[in-house]
Amino acid sequence: MATNFALTESANALSPKDMLTLPRPGAPLPNDIGDLAIVPITTHSFQDRKSHDSLSIVALGDGYTYNIPLPDGGDAFWLDSRTIAHVVTKDDTQSLYIIPISTSPLSSSPSSHVGTFPITTASAFRYNPSAQRLMFSAYVYPDGFVETVKEQDTAYDSRGDSGLVYDETFDRHWDKWNGPKSKALIGVSLAKEGAKWVLGQTYVNVLKGTGLSSPVEPFGEAGDYDISQAHVIFTAKDPQLPRAMHTRQNIYLVAHDGNGLRQLTSGIQGATRSPVFSPSGDKVAWLELAFDGYESDRAKVVIYDLNRDVRFTITEDWDRSPDSIIFSPSSTLIYATTGDHARIKIFAMAVPPTPSSNTAQTTQPTALTFSGSISGFTPIPGGRATFALSSLTSPNEVYELSGLEATEQDLLAGRGADVKATLTRLTTFSSVGLQGKDLSPGKDFWFKGTAEGQDTHGYVITPPGFERGVNGKWPAVMLIHGGPQGAWYDQWQMWCNPNVFASQGYVVVAINFTGSTSFGQKFTDGINKNWGGRPIQDLLMGWKYILQEYPEIDQNRTVAAGGSYGGYAINWIQGNPELGFGFKALVCLNGTFDTTYNGYATDELFFFNHEWGGRPWDPAAFEASQKYNPAYTVAKWSTPQLIIHTSKDYRIPESDGIAAFHALQQLGVPSRLLIFTDENHLVINAGNSLKWHHEVFRWFDQFIGLS
Repeated sequence: MATNFALTESANALSPKDMLTLPRPGAPLPNDIGDLAIVPITTHSFQDRKSHDSLSIVALGDGYTYNIPLPDGGDAFWLDSRTIAHVVTKDDTQSLYIIPISTSPLSSSPSSHVGTFPITTASAFRYNPSAQRLMFSAYVYPDGFVETVKEQDTAYDSRGDSGLVYDETFDRHWDKWNGPKSKALIGVSLAKEGAKWVLGQTYVNVLKGTGLSSPVEPFGEAGDYDISQAHVIFTAKDPQLPRAMHTRQNIYLVAHDGNGLRQLTSGIQGATRSPVFSPSGDKVAWLELAFDGYESDRAKVVIYDLNRDVRFTITEDWDRSPDSIIFSPSSTLIYATTGDHARIKIFAMAVPPTPSSNTAQTTQPTALTFSGSISGFTPIPGGRATFALSSLTSPNEVYELSGLEATEQDLLAGRGADVKATLTRLTTFSSVGLQGKDLSPGKDFWFKGTAEGQDTHGYVITPPGFERGVNGKWPAVMLIHGGPQGAWYDQWQMWCNPNVFASQGYVVVAINFTGSTSFGQKFTDGINKNWGGRPIQDLLMGWKYILQEYPEIDQNRTVAAGGSYGGYAINWIQGNPELGFGFKALVCLNGTFDTTYNGYATDELFFFNHEWGGRPWDPAAFEASQKYNPAYTVAKWSTPQLIIHTSKDYRIPESDGIAAFHALQQLGVPSRLLIFTDENHLVINAGNSLKWHHEVFRWFDQFIGLS
């Protein structure tokens, strides 16, 4: 192994360190009158090896920003148009502070203490000013009381052993072993009395005694519930079903005092997400998947009329799958954040009249944005909306969409084709860090893959200085995404950022193979029981297409890397050299080595059971998972391979990476194992990420050298 390798760092190249030290803005949260938004920002420093949090106050309209350092981190949200709530956890205490905001000029006053919570796990905050009610998520013991958590924590931690006993799944999930606590939704009063904000002392667990837990772990946050003046709507796993074997989540409505719990879903659906109240208060909506056990089924928009007790689907025939939804201020439209052709766009659709009975219909959605990837879309007064938008060339920036009144009128009148909204960028958080960087916006390409009736999509990202016409000059890397029901989007990535790879001198090829999202449900479903078939053929066909279209690529210096499913694909390509990819080195990142065994060892058992058509011992599933099992191709492994895995990955346990490494070592194939003992399925820590990048590029350089 060469010892003098160094990552390329130059004025026009986006090095891994450059990427890791850029500000990481979250989505904007606007105030109620729509003139200001708060944006949480994290920036990592390699000087002190710490991440530093701050809160940016953005003036909507002109984009002027004011920064508030948050040395102790914490969560921030609006209480009124000029008051920010800030929750800080420090010294085993979680406290609520307020930060007053002024606008002439834009500034903040020193924070003041309001109260202390009886627990330290409060998160996912939502505040309803009309009800003067604060809701949040927190971990509680089976008795459901937040007031007893600290006492029970002490008793549990002092029990004298470290044994964990399980009678049902989940035993472990994502990156932690489950204990006796679960997430609950807690409410407490928070009101302004004169000039002073007062936090109540009576905490109400609206899930107490129900057997329900929300937000849904491991990723559920504030988007798993919503709060109105009198009620809370939330999604929770069906308590009657084994959680690791099913995806069914029901939608429930409950009063602030925990009474009147009511299930709004049919109870025969799959997962649900993004429950929201209409501003008018007479309707709720959510996203619903039809099939229990399939987390990548098509999400449909469902509306429930609370006054008429009628539930109706409005996107029955729309072949796209939204990630989140929100009502317009008038309650006459629903906005859906949705993947479409490798972009994450905003679509708007009219809310139809409530039918007389539970029905399914289709209201044709209209796209309002067409590039980049959007998150945190929130309508604000004045026919506007604010959100974060990232792309292949930029992390999140705050944007505003204006002119939505005219768009709403058109949609309600059935004139959906003429979009009059105007898109404006408000912030420049990353402009200094990206100044002078030669970043590729990515070039779309389409080729004939294995799908019937549609072409297959990919991106080519070229390195700084790339010019057409100089043949055989540039090495190339194929990046293979995970999921497998995921996609390469026009979106900023912290893992396998295509422009970071391009800046190290590679032509980057990223293909959205069969199984990818945003190209229709049939295309997404096409990977089922076929992991080593159609998707791999798509990768091969797209790769050959690019080699033909880009003679500038040196075909003797090509490599590939993939993570999760992409890591599986690397192992499958490794064991099937007759496919003819021709890669000179491979990198497998948290990839599956033994598909059948993964059906026993993974945390979410429903995933294998759907992907392979049954449990790992069921005949059809056993046959399918054995047919495409990299472990049974090891005798043909011969390409140098770096394996990276993480010890807290309970989705694809580290034994898969270790097994692949041991096989390569015994075969005498050049190989290396990099283990991160403190990371989960993703490498999050900035120092670890820098090491990750160094080892990947050093491995490639050893076998195809950039000189």
